[in-house]
Amino acid sequence: MDLRKLKKLIDLVEQSGISELEITEGEETVRISRALPAQPVYAPTPVVHHVPVGVPGAAPAAAAEPSGHVLKSPMVGTFYRAASPGADPFVEVGSSVEAGDTLCIIEAMKLLNEIESDKAGIIKAILVENGQPVEYGEPLFVIE
Repeated sequence: MDLRKLKKLIDLVEQSGISELEITEGEETVRISRALPAQPVYAPTPVVHHVPVGVPGAAPAAAAEPSGHVLKSPMVGTFYRAASPGADPFVEVGSSVEAGDTLCIIEAMKLLNEIESDKAGIIKAILVENGQPVEYGEPLFVIE
């Protein structure tokens, strides 16, 4: 295999984001692999749900859609408020955010996906607990 072909394969691995590529031509085999950056490991935080005791048949107040712009989860995964277990959260209630600011991370299939604000404003509510699993379309934040 010639050097130009190897260089193209190396560039392909770097640009595509894959971690390993193996090519066999005749009796020659070439394996190109790259080290991926270490991903932080998160330990899930136990979530305690409190059920309010109220009048039978009354609709729970938490079920109402919050007012303001609701940022919803773009994927299924685990919600994290900070980049690592000991770090400060990306945002708090009352934080001012711009469009494109990172609000949280959702871990899906061992990949950490930064979720960005799609609107400038102030965080009115954080609707998910740290370490909690989230569904596609589940409300995460209320921005005013």
